[in-house]
Amino acid sequence: MVPFKPILDKDPALANALILKATLLTFDYIEQHGPIGLTATKALKRYFVQWAAEAFAWPNYTAAELYAVNKVLNEADFPPLSVLHDVLLAAKLARHYKDTMRMTAKAKLLREKPGELWEVLATTLLYTIDHRQYTGFDDAIIGNWDVFLNVINVEADHAVSEERLFKLLFGSTETDIWIADYRLASTFYLNILRPLCWVGLLAEHEVGEGFSKRAVYTKTSLWPAALKLGTDQYLRPATRH
Repeated sequence: MVPFKPILDKDPALANALILKATLLTFDYIEQHGPIGLTATKALKRYFVQWAAEAFAWPNYTAAELYAVNKVLNEADFPPLSVLHDVLLAAKLARHYKDTMRMTAKAKLLREKPGELWEVLATTLLYTIDHRQYTGFDDAIIGNWDVFLNVINVEADHAVSEERLFKLLFGSTETDIWIADYRLASTFYLNILRPLCWVGLLAEHEVGEGFSKRAVYTKTSLWPAALKLGTDQYLRPATRH
């Protein structure tokens, strides 16, 4: 586990954190409308899933994109909400009580302290949640966060492809990893890259078109604000014009 540096509550870099925005919107919803109903299987009820899809406006999971493939929205149809639900429970920011999800006293306190709230959310999503449940094959990632973060720190300082990161970390050739090693590529994305994007430390960009489309990653302004790493000494200074 790599600890985070304290983040000021008004740091504009926090705007990169999708999970922080979604959490605060969820807290606002509970404050205004009361506890969120749960189904018999403890999933969030459809009325909230539908509201969240519109309110979160989560990139690649907007309401329009979700309804293009679903007639109605259940929690499982909106992966960011499913993960957020798990994070809120694991971080003790929410609890289930009498077929509802409610805010905890901890959540009410941190709601007014977004810097601290982000640290709790990021720590839980990156270091606590077991992401194997999201992969579909129950595969665990090989490696540790110290290595992952230090390598990404250098490689994503400008822009790095998913294939290059995969090659450096797992010794693969820089080919189409989604064909050559689909399971490991999927596990790496769901365990490492997606969480880093969702907590706002990385930004994902699509380059190319059609079958040539690829993802590249860059660090956001939240990365240097939140992380101090051993490989910082190898970073190239920003070019000034």
